[in-house]
Amino acid sequence: MNAVYTHGHHESVLRSHRWRTAENSAAYLLPHLLPHMKLLDVGSGPGTITADLAGRVGHVTASEAGDDALALARAEITARGLTNVDFAVADVHDLPFPDDTFCVVHAHQVLQHVGDPVRALREMGRVTKPRGFVAARDSDYAAFTWWPLVPALDEWLALYRKVARGNGGEPDAGRRMLSWARAAGFDDVTATSSTWCFATPADREWWGGMWAERILSSAMAQQALATGAATESDLRRISAGWREWAAAEDGWFSILHGEVICRLPG
Repeated sequence: MNAVYTHGHHESVLRSHRWRTAENSAAYLLPHLLPHMKLLDVGSGPGTITADLAGRVGHVTASEAGDDALALARAEITARGLTNVDFAVADVHDLPFPDDTFCVVHAHQVLQHVGDPVRALREMGRVTKPRGFVAARDSDYAAFTWWPLVPALDEWLALYRKVARGNGGEPDAGRRMLSWARAAGFDDVTATSSTWCFATPADREWWGGMWAERILSSAMAQQALATGAATESDLRRISAGWREWAAAEDGWFSILHGEVICRLPG
C-alpha cells in the first residue's frame, strides 16, 4: 500500500512548495472555515498552507509521514510565532486519531502520492466530525499545458508520469478526485477545479529555473536514473528545455487541479 514520495525534499522542491499559500492552493476550502474549527492538515509539507489555515481556524494539527518532513512545518510555524498548531507523525491510511476528532480534514497534493487514495479519503472521513468537511486538491499531470511547444517538456512530462507510477502513485489524480470520493463513501461531494498559471517573466524565471534544477538534483532525478527511466544526458536535455521555455517571451504554463469538498452527514 505504501508508495514512495516522488519529489523528495531537495531545496528546489521546497522552493516550489513554500510558494504555496491558502489563497493560491486552498481557495475552494476557505469559505467553509470558521474561527472555532479544529483542522487536520494531512501532508503539511513545509507548512506554508498550514500556517495560513491556522490564521483562520481555532486549532490545526499538522501531520506528515515522518519526523524529518514534519520538522519543515515546525520551522515555519515557529517562525510565524503561531501557538495554535500541534504536530503528529501519521500515515493517512491509518490516522492515529479517534473518530469524529476534527471539523475539517485537509490534504493538498497528497492523494496522488499514496498507495490507496480511496482508503486515505475514507480514513480522513472517519476522523471528521458529523457535518464536518473533508477537502482535497491534487494536480493532474496529463492535463498540464504550455507554450511554446518545447519537445524536452514532453519528455519531462512522460518521464515524471512514469517515475510517479513506478513509485505507486497516480500523477493524473485531479480528474479522479470525484470518483475517489464517491468510492470512499461520500455522498455530499462538491467537485471543482482551479489552476496555477505561470506567464510573467518573473514567473517563468522562477518556475522554469526551479524545474531546470529539480530535474537534475531532486529525488525524482535519482529515481529516474536508478530505474533506468532516464540517463544523465536525458536529464540535462530536459533541464535545458526548461530554461528554453523560461526564456521565451510568450512562455505560458498552466497546471490543472481537481478539488473535492466532502460534507459529512449530521
